Amino acid sequence: MEAINEVHVSEPGLVVVDVAAADDETAFAFHTALAARWAATSVERTTRDAGQPGVRLRCYLDLCQPLNAPGQAPTLR
Repeated sequence: MEAINEVHVSEPGLVVVDVAAADDETAFAFHTALAARWAATSVERTTRDAGQPGVRLRCYLDLCQPLNAPGQAPTLR
């Protein structure tokens, strides 16, 4: 995976999430769960490390921009 750049975590609430999973389906399901709660970058593919089991996925979250479930009152900060 690429190195984490300072701009990725330049402010409080910005998070880099590296996921290691057994398969693509599991990695994408985890990303979907994160993206349902917080503003997250989209992901289209996973990566595989030669000689290593499973897949990896990286996404970026902004915890200062929570998404609200239908019917849930907006969160004020």
